Amino acid sequence: MRLRHDPQANAAYLEFRAIEPGEGSVKLPVDGGDGDVPALLRFAESGELLGVELLDAERQIPQALRDSMG
Repeated sequence: MRLRHDPQANAAYLEFRAIEPGEGSVKLPVDGGDGDVPALLRFAESGELLGVELLDAERQIPQALRDSMG
């Protein structure tokens, strides 16, 4: 498992497994309830969860974890 954080984009990606070359994937938006999309779930065509993209990382990732990422 790997966490990548892009502070300039205020986004992060929690990767459970890398996408293999030629492997298809599907991104499904998470509905925040007010029309907002705070995250995207990425699934392999087999249905396996590959990762979670957080679209408001400053709010969604705890400060201590953000600090440890540099």
